[in-house]
Amino acid sequence: MEKYSKELVIRKAQREELKNIVDIFKNAIFVMNENNIPQWDELYPNEEILKEDIEKEQMYLAVTEKDIAAVFVINREYDDGYIDGSWKYSDKTFVVLHRFCVNPQFQNKGYGGRTLRRMESMLKDMGVESIRLDAFPLNPYAIRMYEKQEYVKVGETNFRKGLFYLYEKKI
Repeated sequence: MEKYSKELVIRKAQREELKNIVDIFKNAIFVMNENNIPQWDELYPNEEILKEDIEKEQMYLAVTEKDIAAVFVINREYDDGYIDGSWKYSDKTFVVLHRFCVNPQFQNKGYGGRTLRRMESMLKDMGVESIRLDAFPLNPYAIRMYEKQEYVKVGETNFRKGLFYLYEKKI
């Protein structure tokens, strides 16, 4: 449990970290496939998408002293399927969480929830009032983590990989 006590800092990803970030996603995809969670693949999220996230300064890292514990993207962009959501805070300032990936070395140790809480605090300080996201229903780990952090399911939509749940949280 010594890793649990490490400081967790949220900061923007840098271009020179792209290879490490791509490796984290590849390792996460491997672990998801081992657990029969066909959420991500070679098409999404690929290196080009991740590089663009960094260049647009929308990708953030949750880092310990020397390791990337989690990666996520926040912006105001969303797919047409988000129209299917019964958003409770449609009159509030919101961001959309994309490509939230906990480094497999940090999974099942509370880093996902800690990252979400730190991200929410950062966003609240920036004047953001709510967060929206979509989650793959065949990923019980992600669903449990979001619901434990009080994200509320507000709808369903379909993307390339099938059904996804839409979630929202007021911060």
